[in-house]
Amino acid sequence: MTAFALQAQPADAASWLELAARAEAAGFDTLQAADHPGSCAAPYVALAAAAAVTSRIGLGSYVSNAGVREPLLLAADVATLDVVSGGRARLGLGAGHTPAEWLAVGRERPDVRGRVDRCLAVAEAVRALLDGATVTVHTPHLDLHEAHLARPRPVQARIPLTLGTSNSRMLHWAGAHADIVGLSGLGRTLADGHRHAVRWSPDQIASQIEQVTAGAAGRDAPPALEALVQFVEITDDAEATAAPYAEELALSVPDLLDAPFALIGTAAEIRAAVERHEKRWGITRFAVRADAFDAVASLGLLPFGAAEQRIQ
Repeated sequence: MTAFALQAQPADAASWLELAARAEAAGFDTLQAADHPGSCAAPYVALAAAAAVTSRIGLGSYVSNAGVREPLLLAADVATLDVVSGGRARLGLGAGHTPAEWLAVGRERPDVRGRVDRCLAVAEAVRALLDGATVTVHTPHLDLHEAHLARPRPVQARIPLTLGTSNSRMLHWAGAHADIVGLSGLGRTLADGHRHAVRWSPDQIASQIEQVTAGAAGRDAPPALEALVQFVEITDDAEATAAPYAEELALSVPDLLDAPFALIGTAAEIRAAVERHEKRWGITRFAVRADAFDAVASLGLLPFGAAEQRIQ
């Protein structure tokens, strides 16, 4: 069954709590908050508030920057969210790409290999801490000495882990260890330190999924695949609507419309695309931005979409 996650940020208390309640009523599987220290709300504070007005929806970051987050503090945030939400916390991690975020905490952003080394070490440490282990790590990328999360203990026996990436080594690791692989489709960071080149061509997507598949060899069940959707637009002219995006991303219009990172077309065309992405790539989850809420709710793909329309 296809699942949708909603990515959002609070602007004020009333609208944030209303959005969380509406997302749950509509049937979104997860409410996700970004984690960019200094330029957005603290994700676990926002998600804890959302927990108070919901009872079913999953709650997690997409994704926490492993480069600037310390494992014990991150594990405590996730475990606390799990407690106050009654077992609905999700752990989302990524390697971190924004140089300013590293500099703000007194660190130089490493090269790609260094960021990947750090992210995977943090993922392993946080997972171990949430599982109740005592963790000691001394490497160039991470330093912990007898770290232990005695309290609070999570409600869930295993906090679901999403690893968001397009890096080959991280995809392989995620195939072996993650619950959800967040296919970001993002390539190298551009000169502004925020935007990215994209890896959206069919060959690039196939290569990314091959890494996940290789990593998952031997697992009883592979991780779910979730595409990070950048554009959702319902339109009668998909090619004309997609053209400016394709030009900006240096893609052909057919490649953009064929990628799981953009859902553009009539409602019927988007539903067909979602089905095609599952059959072709095995992608069963889609993470969309808050501004796509109404468009996604109107597609008839959410479990309670009709109820959401009545609530409005």
